[in-house]
Amino acid sequence: MKQKEFLLAIHLTKGIGLARESFIIKAISEGRAPVVYPWTLTELALIIRFDRSQKGFSTIAASYQQALQQVATFDGAYLSFFDSEYPQLLREIYQPPLILFYQGDLRALRLPLLAVVGTRTATSYGQEVIRSLLPEVVQHGVGIVSGLAKGIDVMAHQTTFSAGGVPIAVIGTGLDVFYPLKNRKLQRLVGEQGLLLSEYPPGSGPQRGHFPERNRIIAGLCQATLVVEAKKRSGSLITANLALQENRSVLAIPGSIFSIESAGTNELIAAGAQAITGLEGLLTEGLFDL
Repeated sequence: MKQKEFLLAIHLTKGIGLARESFIIKAISEGRAPVVYPWTLTELALIIRFDRSQKGFSTIAASYQQALQQVATFDGAYLSFFDSEYPQLLREIYQPPLILFYQGDLRALRLPLLAVVGTRTATSYGQEVIRSLLPEVVQHGVGIVSGLAKGIDVMAHQTTFSAGGVPIAVIGTGLDVFYPLKNRKLQRLVGEQGLLLSEYPPGSGPQRGHFPERNRIIAGLCQATLVVEAKKRSGSLITANLALQENRSVLAIPGSIFSIESAGTNELIAAGAQAITGLEGLLTEGLFDL
């Protein structure tokens, strides 16, 4: 078995999770892991720091055996952490994805990338900002990354398409699952003409915990994250905070003090995010390798 197939089996094994996958990445990177695949259960237990006598290991053991069999017939496209096409910026984040399933053209990952995120209940102001700023950014060769969620995300993808740019969507379900369902056509289009990414295997439905995990990938792929509109409690602010933790640039569109959809972005600016008031701010020298 090749390393890439083995890592897919690890990812498909129930009960391992992001933290233990990080142990595996570190062990292989440091040359401390067995180089013959697949690993025995004893070898796996040592690497993921899970005593075989602990409650729950029997579940991992059974799922691991099933996953090894499943990999033999898996025909989807995916990247492992150790593939040359895996983006370097994403390698640098805390708990990078061990496996990324994808549809589309991986060359999109070579572009300078801007994450564009925001509220699901976008106002006409947010729509105007997207339509005013993104086409010019796209024409400078910047790929646009978002989460294919309702509102700002969808507008970012649609505007990128309209401007002839490259959209990258990171979703919180399997690539064959459409959430929300009305995004089916757009999701397929991104997979055909841009790049569709997911950490979750085919058939995975939406779960609450998937979306914060998805957000770390959006932030991790990009040199900068732009928050267009966001309420005080918003998933977009999670993405912005993750970007800050990874020492990436966080940009925010200022809004009316009377708009609840701008409360989060205004607070980001007050906390030190760069206020974007025009195209110049998005194309700041050094922000992207243009």
